[in-house]
Amino acid sequence: MHTVLIIDDSDINLTLIKALVLKLGECSPVLFDRPLKALEWCRENEPDLVIVDYMMPEMDGLRFIGAFRALHGRDEIPVLMITANDQKDIRYDALLGGANDFLTKPIDRVEFSARARNMLSLRTGQKFLADRAKHLEKLVDERTSDIREREKELIFRMSRAAEFRDPETGAHIQRMAHYSQIIARGLDLGAAMEKLILEAAPMHDVGKIGIPDYILLKPGRLTPEEFDVMKGHARIGYELLKDSGSEILRAGAEVALSHHEKYDGSGYPYGLKGSQIPQFGRIVAVADVFDALTSERPYKRAWSLDDACRFLEEGRGKHFDPMCVEAFLAGWEDVLEVRQRFRDEEIPQI
Repeated sequence: MHTVLIIDDSDINLTLIKALVLKLGECSPVLFDRPLKALEWCRENEPDLVIVDYMMPEMDGLRFIGAFRALHGRDEIPVLMITANDQKDIRYDALLGGANDFLTKPIDRVEFSARARNMLSLRTGQKFLADRAKHLEKLVDERTSDIREREKELIFRMSRAAEFRDPETGAHIQRMAHYSQIIARGLDLGAAMEKLILEAAPMHDVGKIGIPDYILLKPGRLTPEEFDVMKGHARIGYELLKDSGSEILRAGAEVALSHHEKYDGSGYPYGLKGSQIPQFGRIVAVADVFDALTSERPYKRAWSLDDACRFLEEGRGKHFDPMCVEAFLAGWEDVLEVRQRFRDEEIPQI
């Protein structure tokens, strides 16, 4: 059923055009004798065809067409304008203003039928293409979502592969990833960046895959030489992930390389300082250290939450970006929820 909007200040013309529209079949006419009222109706409703007279009070047909076209989503709806035979200049102006076709007074029924049907056929084609475009867009979104979910699963499993060679747990990478998201939210980075760091943060230590077991699994303190080898995991992770076509993997490369940098420049691998450190690296540094401190491992007891928070506070401007620490502590209720949700004995998916 097509909705046909008819605007004319003459009741006789409205009645005539309505009758002609009804003869077209599958059409529902909507009548207005005042163009401003019709324009208000168009703000909430979308006609399939507009038939408008030129000579009207309040607003003539040219002004109505201009105002109608200015409404969102109304730029392609067919408009049929009614003019007198001697109004060629008006027709030219109407064409430039957005009219698609004309009828001349007195209205010829055969001509009206042919022009109106052509206009409605045009509208039907437009709606078909729009619906098809929406359908294709939905299919693309679904396929993209499927690919992204598989990508997330692969990233999680790859991150877990690194963790299996380390005394840390799969729950650790979940907690620190969600802590990172909390910090990103506190920094007002936006939903897209929050999601990106949530998905990229688990790859922070993927470079440990390349560290020899005698160093990675050593129960005691590392020698300076061994620690130099251990520090190489930042570069290894970066090399594994860089230049990927995936935005998530590229972000993971950035995180892997920079999350051991310290705000005062005393970190590794490059000794970057302050804002020289990529923001994602500064965020993950806080999230990773907090979870490492508050988690029990075979070689250490878990710190209390108060002691861990005190460590973050004392590390402001030295180890940690002060704004990242502030954002983390400001989201404390969410931090506690993440700790409860991702306990070491449970390894749920992101």
